[in-house]
Amino acid sequence: MSYAGPEFEPPRPDPSGRSGRPRRSAALAVAALVCGGLLCWLGYEAVGAPDGADAASPGAPSASAPASSPGGGPPGRPSAEPSGSTSSPAAPGDDGKRPGGAAGPLEGKVVVIDPGHNPGNFRHTSEIARKVDIGTNWKECDTTGTATNAGYAEARFTLDVAHRLRTLLERQGATVKLTHDDGSPAWGPCVDERARIGNTAHADAAISVHADGAAPGDRGFHVILPAAVHEGAADTRAVAAASRDLGERVAGNFLRVTGEPPSNYLGGGSGLVTRKDLGGLNLSTVPKVFIECGNMRDSTDAALLTSGTWRQKAAEGMSEGIVSFLRGS
Repeated sequence: MSYAGPEFEPPRPDPSGRSGRPRRSAALAVAALVCGGLLCWLGYEAVGAPDGADAASPGAPSASAPASSPGGGPPGRPSAEPSGSTSSPAAPGDDGKRPGGAAGPLEGKVVVIDPGHNPGNFRHTSEIARKVDIGTNWKECDTTGTATNAGYAEARFTLDVAHRLRTLLERQGATVKLTHDDGSPAWGPCVDERARIGNTAHADAAISVHADGAAPGDRGFHVILPAAVHEGAADTRAVAAASRDLGERVAGNFLRVTGEPPSNYLGGGSGLVTRKDLGGLNLSTVPKVFIECGNMRDSTDAALLTSGTWRQKAAEGMSEGIVSFLRGS
């Protein structure tokens, strides 16, 4: 997502007065969530960013291109996977195809994955421009999302990661539902409907997958937590604490598995941001978080986001955080 889009307003400055470039010590907080001490952080320092050989530069984009992105995506950028990206024929199931009827430690648990935006949104600009009630405000139904400078669309990225994450969770025995998949519906759903899907499924956990569209040089991931909102149609008071627990576990495991650092432009180095202006969180009655996996407009992050190998790690980090939350361990 881009914070310039209608569903994603620019966050206000940190009231603590900290600069957007966090001190190195602040980033330790999120690693400690799962690792429990200095040893894991030292492991992160040793690994650094994933091997650049797997972060291939995007190749020539395909011909199907979205119009300009309300979320900050460049005009005329194609929504297809860049030819230089390393989509994985790696292990069975890495392509996102569901394994059949796996039983495991998450049997009986329901997880809803919300792939941010929709590759078809750019063909339905009037539909996604319709305003919906998010409790604290009225906002557009959805946006097209952002894209890398070479044209790899956020909506393609989020679907790919969602498929990988679904496979990993189903291998643990969870029942997994996506808010949209493989062109159905052709656009959207609207942000209020995305929340409703998780609510209707009585999800034990829900996660909305995104990538940001911030300025070059801004990089790193952050997990967005719902504020304790009670206004209009929104009431997150019953799930705010559980959502924070989910978000902290996802953030810690994402850092550990991917090596992607916490955002250097939001969250004060914690990798966590609390917001009350997102309909997908405001209207959720189940524990839910958003994750911005990196900045598509930064060349370092874009090289990772366009790598199939790295996207698998991203899914693994999210999965391990969700599993930890659901098992309470």
